[in-house]
Amino acid sequence: MKVIIKRFQTVLVFLILSILLSSWNIQAQGCVAIRHFSCGIGNELEANQLQAGDVLLGMNYRYFKSFRHFKGTEEEPDRVANNTEVINYSHSWDFSINYGLTNRLFASITLPLVLNERSSLYEHGREERNKTFSRGLADIRIGAGYWLLDPATHMDGNISLGLGLKLPTGNYNASDIFYNVGPEGSPQVRPVDQSIQPGDGGFGFTTSLQFYQNINSRLFVYGGGFYLFNPRETNGIRTFRETLNPILENESIMSVPDQFSVNTGFGYTVSNSLSASLGVRYEGVPVEDVIGGSEGFRRPGNVISIDPGLSIAYQNILFNLNVPVALRRERPQSVTDRETEIATGNPRNGDAAFADYLINFGISYRIPRKNKVERLESTTDYQIE
Repeated sequence: MKVIIKRFQTVLVFLILSILLSSWNIQAQGCVAIRHFSCGIGNELEANQLQAGDVLLGMNYRYFKSFRHFKGTEEEPDRVANNTEVINYSHSWDFSINYGLTNRLFASITLPLVLNERSSLYEHGREERNKTFSRGLADIRIGAGYWLLDPATHMDGNISLGLGLKLPTGNYNASDIFYNVGPEGSPQVRPVDQSIQPGDGGFGFTTSLQFYQNINSRLFVYGGGFYLFNPRETNGIRTFRETLNPILENESIMSVPDQFSVNTGFGYTVSNSLSASLGVRYEGVPVEDVIGGSEGFRRPGNVISIDPGLSIAYQNILFNLNVPVALRRERPQSVTDRETEIATGNPRNGDAAFADYLINFGISYRIPRKNKVERLESTTDYQIE
Protein backbone atom coordinates (compact mmCIF):
# COMPACT_ATOMS: atom_id res chain seq x y z
CA MET A 1 0.00 0.00 0.00
CA LYS A 2 2.84 2.44 0.81
CA VAL A 3 4.34 1.80 -2.61
CA ILE A 4 0.99 2.46 -4.29
CA ILE A 5 0.50 5.73 -2.36
CA LYS A 6 4.05 6.89 -3.11
CA ARG A 7 3.69 6.21 -6.82
CA PHE A 8 0.33 7.97 -6.88
CA GLN A 9 1.82 11.01 -5.15
CA THR A 10 4.69 11.11 -7.62
CA VAL A 11 2.35 11.11 -10.61
CA LEU A 12 0.13 13.71 -8.95
CA VAL A 13 3.12 15.98 -8.31
CA PHE A 14 3.91 16.04 -12.02
CA LEU A 15 0.31 16.56 -13.02
CA ILE A 16 0.07 19.56 -10.71
CA LEU A 17 3.51 20.77 -11.72
CA SER A 18 2.46 20.70 -15.35
CA ILE A 19 -0.47 23.05 -14.86
CA LEU A 20 1.55 25.39 -12.68
CA LEU A 21 4.17 25.67 -15.37
CA SER A 22 1.80 25.86 -18.28
CA SER A 23 1.64 29.60 -17.67
CA TRP A 24 5.21 30.08 -18.89
CA ASN A 25 4.10 29.86 -22.48
CA ILE A 26 0.73 31.53 -22.35
CA GLN A 27 1.56 34.88 -20.91
CA ALA A 28 3.82 37.89 -21.05
CA GLN A 29 4.02 40.56 -18.40
CA GLY A 30 1.68 43.48 -19.03
CA CYS A 31 3.63 46.05 -20.99
CA VAL A 32 2.91 47.99 -24.15
CA ALA A 33 6.30 46.76 -25.28
CA ILE A 34 5.28 43.11 -24.88
CA ARG A 35 2.20 41.91 -26.72
CA HIS A 36 0.40 38.71 -25.81
CA PHE A 37 2.24 35.67 -27.08
CA SER A 38 2.57 31.99 -26.24
CA CYS A 39 4.98 29.39 -27.46
CA GLY A 40 3.79 26.94 -30.12
CA ILE A 41 4.29 23.85 -27.95
CA GLY A 42 1.19 24.34 -25.82
CA ASN A 43 1.23 23.19 -22.18
CA GLU A 44 4.53 21.43 -22.55
CA LEU A 45 5.10 19.85 -19.16
CA GLU A 46 1.59 18.44 -19.18
CA ALA A 47 2.70 16.51 -22.26
CA ASN A 48 4.91 14.49 -19.92
CA GLN A 49 1.74 12.55 -19.10
CA LEU A 50 0.80 11.97 -22.75
CA GLN A 51 1.31 8.62 -24.40
CA ALA A 52 0.54 7.76 -28.00
CA GLY A 53 -3.08 8.67 -28.73
CA ASP A 54 -3.65 10.78 -25.60
CA VAL A 55 -5.19 14.24 -26.00
CA LEU A 56 -4.77 17.26 -23.74
CA LEU A 57 -7.24 20.16 -24.12
CA GLY A 58 -6.41 23.51 -22.55
CA MET A 59 -7.81 27.01 -22.14
CA ASN A 60 -5.84 29.87 -20.58
CA TYR A 61 -7.13 33.36 -19.86
CA ARG A 62 -4.88 36.34 -19.18
CA TYR A 63 -5.66 39.90 -18.08
CA PHE A 64 -3.54 42.96 -17.32
CA LYS A 65 -3.75 46.72 -17.12
CA SER A 66 -0.58 48.61 -18.11
CA PHE A 67 -0.29 52.26 -17.09
CA ARG A 68 3.03 52.92 -15.31
CA HIS A 69 5.52 54.61 -17.64
CA PHE A 70 9.24 53.84 -17.60
CA LYS A 71 12.31 55.18 -19.40
CA GLY A 72 15.15 52.81 -18.80
CA THR A 73 14.47 51.48 -15.31
CA GLU A 74 13.21 54.83 -13.99
CA GLU A 75 9.47 55.34 -13.56
CA GLU A 76 7.82 58.57 -14.70
CA PRO A 77 5.25 59.09 -11.92
CA ASP A 78 4.21 62.47 -13.34
CA ARG A 79 2.41 60.70 -16.17
CA VAL A 80 -0.17 59.24 -13.78
CA ALA A 81 -0.24 62.39 -11.63
CA ASN A 82 -0.95 64.58 -14.68
CA ASN A 83 -3.42 62.12 -16.23
CA THR A 84 -1.26 61.75 -19.36
CA GLU A 85 -0.52 58.05 -18.98
CA VAL A 86 -1.42 55.53 -21.65
CA ILE A 87 -3.66 52.76 -20.34
CA ASN A 88 -3.95 49.35 -21.99
CA TYR A 89 -6.48 46.73 -20.90
CA SER A 90 -5.67 43.33 -22.36
CA HIS A 91 -7.78 40.15 -22.33
CA SER A 92 -6.59 37.02 -24.11
CA TRP A 93 -7.69 33.41 -24.37
CA ASP A 94 -5.47 30.58 -25.61
CA PHE A 95 -7.21 27.38 -26.71
CA SER A 96 -4.73 24.56 -27.14
CA ILE A 97 -4.70 20.89 -28.15
CA ASN A 98 -1.76 18.61 -27.39
CA TYR A 99 -1.56 15.17 -28.92
CA GLY A 100 0.77 12.36 -27.89
CA LEU A 101 2.51 10.92 -30.93
CA THR A 102 4.56 8.63 -28.66
CA ASN A 103 5.21 8.69 -24.91
CA ARG A 104 8.07 11.16 -25.61
CA LEU A 105 7.04 13.04 -28.75
CA PHE A 106 3.98 15.31 -28.86
CA ALA A 107 2.43 17.90 -31.14
CA SER A 108 0.39 20.99 -30.34
CA ILE A 109 -1.72 23.75 -31.84
CA THR A 110 -2.76 26.95 -30.06
CA LEU A 111 -5.56 29.25 -31.22
CA PRO A 112 -5.41 32.64 -29.44
CA LEU A 113 -8.21 35.19 -29.19
CA VAL A 114 -7.67 38.74 -27.93
CA LEU A 115 -9.73 41.71 -26.79
CA ASN A 116 -7.81 44.95 -26.16
CA GLU A 117 -8.67 48.50 -25.13
CA ARG A 118 -6.28 51.47 -25.22
CA SER A 119 -6.87 54.89 -23.67
CA SER A 120 -4.61 57.87 -24.38
CA LEU A 121 -4.32 61.61 -24.89
CA TYR A 122 -1.41 61.94 -27.29
CA GLU A 123 -3.01 59.79 -29.99
CA HIS A 124 -6.10 62.03 -30.07
CA GLY A 125 -4.60 65.46 -30.59
CA ARG A 126 -3.57 65.79 -26.92
CA GLU A 127 -6.87 67.55 -26.31
CA GLU A 128 -9.00 64.83 -24.80
CA ARG A 129 -8.66 61.20 -23.73
CA ASN A 130 -10.24 58.69 -26.08
CA LYS A 131 -10.18 54.93 -26.57
CA THR A 132 -9.31 52.54 -29.36
CA PHE A 133 -10.11 48.83 -29.51
CA SER A 134 -8.95 45.63 -31.19
CA ARG A 135 -10.31 42.10 -31.06
CA GLY A 136 -10.29 38.76 -32.82
CA LEU A 137 -7.96 35.92 -33.72
CA ALA A 138 -4.26 36.44 -33.00
CA ASP A 139 -1.30 34.53 -34.47
CA ILE A 140 -1.84 30.75 -34.42
CA ARG A 141 1.06 28.61 -33.17
CA ILE A 142 1.85 25.01 -34.02
CA GLY A 143 4.74 22.95 -32.74
CA ALA A 144 6.21 19.73 -31.44
CA GLY A 145 8.20 18.77 -28.35
CA TYR A 146 10.36 15.84 -27.30
CA TRP A 147 11.31 14.52 -23.86
CA LEU A 148 15.00 13.65 -23.78
CA LEU A 149 14.41 10.98 -21.13
CA ASP A 150 11.70 8.34 -21.13
CA PRO A 151 8.94 9.71 -18.83
CA ALA A 152 7.99 6.18 -17.79
CA THR A 153 11.41 5.56 -16.23
CA HIS A 154 12.41 9.13 -15.28
CA MET A 155 9.49 10.44 -13.24
CA ASP A 156 11.76 12.28 -10.79
CA GLY A 157 13.08 14.63 -13.46
CA ASN A 158 13.17 15.27 -17.17
CA ILE A 159 13.94 17.87 -19.82
CA SER A 160 12.16 18.64 -23.07
CA LEU A 161 13.08 20.54 -26.22
CA GLY A 162 10.57 22.06 -28.60
CA LEU A 163 10.23 23.79 -31.95
CA GLY A 164 7.25 25.84 -33.01
CA LEU A 165 5.94 27.93 -35.88
CA LYS A 166 4.01 31.19 -35.55
CA LEU A 167 1.61 31.90 -38.40
CA PRO A 168 0.59 35.47 -39.34
CA THR A 169 -3.13 34.76 -38.91
CA GLY A 170 -3.85 37.72 -36.65
CA ASN A 171 -4.88 41.08 -38.09
CA TYR A 172 -1.83 43.36 -37.97
CA ASN A 173 -3.68 46.30 -39.50
CA ALA A 174 -6.56 46.54 -37.02
CA SER A 175 -7.95 50.07 -37.16
CA ASP A 176 -10.22 52.35 -35.18
CA ILE A 177 -11.29 55.98 -35.00
CA PHE A 178 -8.79 58.55 -33.72
CA TYR A 179 -10.12 61.96 -32.76
CA ASN A 180 -8.77 65.48 -33.38
CA VAL A 181 -6.10 64.23 -35.80
CA GLY A 182 -7.68 64.64 -39.24
CA PRO A 183 -8.12 67.78 -41.39
CA GLU A 184 -9.29 70.68 -39.22
CA GLY A 185 -9.32 68.40 -36.18
CA SER A 186 -11.72 65.85 -37.64
CA PRO A 187 -11.77 62.16 -36.65
CA GLN A 188 -9.73 59.77 -38.77
CA VAL A 189 -9.51 55.98 -39.11
CA ARG A 190 -5.98 54.76 -38.43
CA PRO A 191 -4.22 51.53 -37.40
CA VAL A 192 -4.31 51.03 -33.64
CA ASP A 193 -1.08 51.06 -31.66
CA GLN A 194 1.33 48.18 -32.13
CA SER A 195 0.78 47.03 -28.54
CA ILE A 196 -2.87 46.08 -29.20
CA GLN A 197 -2.59 44.73 -32.74
CA PRO A 198 -3.84 41.10 -32.68
CA GLY A 199 -1.00 39.98 -35.00
CA ASP A 200 2.44 41.21 -36.04
CA GLY A 201 2.38 40.21 -39.73
CA GLY A 202 5.37 37.89 -39.67
CA PHE A 203 6.09 34.19 -39.95
CA GLY A 204 8.09 33.30 -36.86
CA PHE A 205 9.50 30.23 -35.20
CA THR A 206 10.21 29.35 -31.60
CA THR A 207 12.69 27.23 -29.71
CA SER A 208 11.87 26.15 -26.18
CA LEU A 209 13.24 24.19 -23.26
CA GLN A 210 11.63 22.94 -20.04
CA PHE A 211 12.92 20.91 -17.12
CA TYR A 212 11.74 19.70 -13.73
CA GLN A 213 13.34 17.80 -10.89
CA ASN A 214 11.96 16.35 -7.69
CA ILE A 215 13.85 17.33 -4.54
CA ASN A 216 11.72 15.11 -2.31
CA SER A 217 8.18 13.69 -2.33
CA ARG A 218 6.63 17.17 -1.96
CA LEU A 219 9.16 19.72 -3.18
CA PHE A 220 10.28 20.16 -6.80
CA VAL A 221 12.20 22.66 -8.90
CA TYR A 222 11.28 23.74 -12.43
CA GLY A 223 12.49 26.04 -15.15
CA GLY A 224 12.47 26.76 -18.86
CA GLY A 225 11.68 29.32 -21.50
CA PHE A 226 11.21 30.12 -25.17
CA TYR A 227 12.53 32.50 -27.80
CA LEU A 228 10.43 33.75 -30.70
CA PHE A 229 12.47 34.51 -33.84
CA ASN A 230 10.70 36.98 -36.14
CA PRO A 231 12.88 37.35 -39.26
CA ARG A 232 10.61 39.90 -40.99
CA GLU A 233 11.89 43.41 -40.31
CA THR A 234 8.77 45.56 -40.79
CA ASN A 235 5.17 44.78 -41.75
CA GLY A 236 4.37 47.88 -43.81
CA ILE A 237 1.72 49.26 -41.41
CA ARG A 238 1.93 52.97 -40.72
CA THR A 239 2.15 54.16 -37.11
CA PHE A 240 1.50 57.89 -37.78
CA ARG A 241 4.18 58.69 -35.20
CA GLU A 242 5.87 61.02 -37.67
CA THR A 243 2.79 63.26 -37.41
CA LEU A 244 3.58 63.79 -33.71
CA ASN A 245 7.11 65.00 -34.41
CA PRO A 246 9.13 65.06 -37.66
CA ILE A 247 12.12 63.49 -35.89
CA LEU A 248 10.07 60.28 -35.57
CA GLU A 249 10.07 59.65 -39.33
CA ASN A 250 12.15 56.50 -38.72
CA GLU A 251 9.29 55.17 -36.55
CA SER A 252 6.57 55.60 -39.17
CA ILE A 253 6.33 51.85 -39.94
CA MET A 254 5.80 49.02 -37.43
CA SER A 255 8.62 46.60 -36.70
CA VAL A 256 8.13 42.82 -36.32
CA PRO A 257 10.15 42.11 -33.15
CA ASP A 258 11.45 38.98 -31.48
CA GLN A 259 10.18 38.02 -28.03
CA PHE A 260 11.45 35.85 -25.17
CA SER A 261 10.54 34.45 -21.76
CA VAL A 262 12.45 32.42 -19.16
CA ASN A 263 11.40 31.30 -15.69
CA THR A 264 12.40 29.12 -12.77
CA GLY A 265 11.10 28.37 -9.31
CA PHE A 266 9.96 25.85 -6.72
CA GLY A 267 6.68 24.00 -6.27
CA TYR A 268 5.25 22.34 -3.19
CA THR A 269 2.51 19.71 -2.95
CA VAL A 270 0.19 20.77 -0.13
CA SER A 271 -2.26 17.88 -0.48
CA ASN A 272 -3.39 15.31 -3.03
CA SER A 273 -5.35 17.99 -4.89
CA LEU A 274 -3.63 21.27 -4.01
CA SER A 275 -0.18 22.55 -4.92
CA ALA A 276 1.59 25.91 -4.75
CA SER A 277 4.56 27.38 -6.59
CA LEU A 278 6.81 30.42 -6.33
CA GLY A 279 9.04 31.40 -9.20
CA VAL A 280 10.85 34.21 -10.96
CA ARG A 281 10.11 35.21 -14.54
CA TYR A 282 12.17 37.31 -16.98
CA GLU A 283 10.60 38.23 -20.32
CA GLY A 284 10.47 40.90 -22.92
CA VAL A 285 11.14 42.24 -26.39
CA PRO A 286 14.84 42.70 -27.32
CA VAL A 287 16.26 45.86 -28.83
CA GLU A 288 17.46 43.95 -31.90
CA ASP A 289 16.35 40.71 -33.54
CA VAL A 290 18.61 37.69 -33.77
CA ILE A 291 17.68 37.09 -37.43
CA GLY A 292 16.84 39.87 -39.89
CA GLY A 293 16.88 43.63 -39.48
CA SER A 294 15.59 45.65 -36.55
CA GLU A 295 14.39 48.86 -38.20
CA GLY A 296 10.90 50.25 -37.78
CA PHE A 297 9.02 51.16 -34.62
CA ARG A 298 9.13 48.89 -31.59
CA ARG A 299 9.12 49.43 -27.86
CA PRO A 300 11.78 47.11 -26.49
CA GLY A 301 11.24 46.25 -22.86
CA ASN A 302 11.77 43.61 -20.23
CA VAL A 303 10.24 42.68 -16.91
CA ILE A 304 11.44 40.65 -13.94
CA SER A 305 8.50 39.32 -11.92
CA ILE A 306 7.89 37.19 -8.90
CA ASP A 307 5.42 34.52 -9.94
CA PRO A 308 3.26 32.84 -7.24
CA GLY A 309 0.75 30.20 -8.25
CA LEU A 310 -1.88 27.79 -6.98
CA SER A 311 -3.16 24.63 -8.65
CA ILE A 312 -6.08 22.28 -8.03
CA ALA A 313 -6.40 18.81 -9.55
CA TYR A 314 -9.75 17.05 -9.84
CA GLN A 315 -9.84 13.75 -11.71
CA ASN A 316 -8.46 14.57 -15.20
CA ILE A 317 -9.18 18.30 -14.85
CA LEU A 318 -6.53 20.76 -13.72
CA PHE A 319 -7.08 24.38 -12.64
CA ASN A 320 -4.33 26.90 -12.05
CA LEU A 321 -4.01 30.53 -11.07
CA ASN A 322 -0.81 32.57 -11.39
CA VAL A 323 -0.40 36.25 -10.53
CA PRO A 324 3.06 37.50 -11.63
CA VAL A 325 3.97 40.75 -9.87
CA ALA A 326 6.54 43.07 -11.46
CA LEU A 327 9.75 43.68 -9.48
CA ARG A 328 11.83 45.47 -12.13
CA ARG A 329 10.71 47.07 -15.39
CA GLU A 330 12.94 48.47 -18.12
CA ARG A 331 12.36 50.25 -21.41
CA PRO A 332 15.84 50.37 -23.02
CA GLN A 333 16.90 52.63 -25.85
CA SER A 334 15.64 51.30 -29.17
CA VAL A 335 17.38 51.24 -32.55
CA THR A 336 15.32 54.22 -33.71
CA ASP A 337 16.04 56.06 -30.44
CA ARG A 338 19.77 55.73 -31.13
CA GLU A 339 19.35 56.90 -34.72
CA THR A 340 17.43 59.97 -33.57
CA GLU A 341 19.99 60.72 -30.86
CA ILE A 342 22.82 60.58 -33.39
CA ALA A 343 20.94 62.69 -35.92
CA THR A 344 19.90 65.42 -33.47
CA GLY A 345 22.74 65.30 -30.96
CA ASN A 346 20.17 65.15 -28.16
CA PRO A 347 19.60 62.22 -25.77
CA ARG A 348 16.67 60.07 -26.79
CA ASN A 349 15.00 57.15 -24.97
CA GLY A 350 11.34 56.49 -25.55
CA ASP A 351 9.07 55.25 -22.79
CA ALA A 352 6.69 52.34 -22.34
CA ALA A 353 3.81 51.62 -19.99
CA PHE A 354 3.96 48.50 -17.81
CA ALA A 355 1.51 46.72 -15.53
CA ASP A 356 1.97 46.09 -11.82
CA TYR A 357 0.72 42.52 -12.15
CA LEU A 358 -1.24 40.21 -14.39
CA ILE A 359 -3.88 37.57 -13.71
CA ASN A 360 -3.48 34.25 -15.43
CA PHE A 361 -6.03 31.42 -15.13
CA GLY A 362 -5.92 28.06 -16.86
CA ILE A 363 -8.04 24.92 -17.23
CA SER A 364 -6.76 21.68 -18.70
CA TYR A 365 -8.52 18.39 -19.44
CA ARG A 366 -6.65 15.22 -20.27
CA ILE A 367 -8.30 12.51 -22.40
CA PRO A 368 -6.43 9.18 -22.24
CA ARG A 369 -6.79 6.87 -25.23
CA LYS A 370 -9.47 4.24 -24.75
CA ASN A 371 -7.27 1.14 -24.48
CA LYS A 372 -5.11 2.94 -21.90
CA VAL A 373 -8.18 3.72 -19.77
CA GLU A 374 -9.21 0.08 -19.89
CA ARG A 375 -5.71 -0.97 -18.85
CA LEU A 376 -5.71 1.46 -15.92
CA GLU A 377 -9.10 0.25 -14.75
CA SER A 378 -7.85 -3.32 -14.65
CA THR A 379 -4.52 -2.70 -12.94
CA THR A 380 -4.00 -3.49 -9.26
CA ASP A 381 -1.26 -0.90 -8.92
CA TYR A 382 -2.42 2.73 -9.21
CA GLN A 383 -4.36 4.96 -11.53
CA ILE A 384 -5.19 8.62 -11.96
CA GLU A 385 -8.90 9.34 -11.88
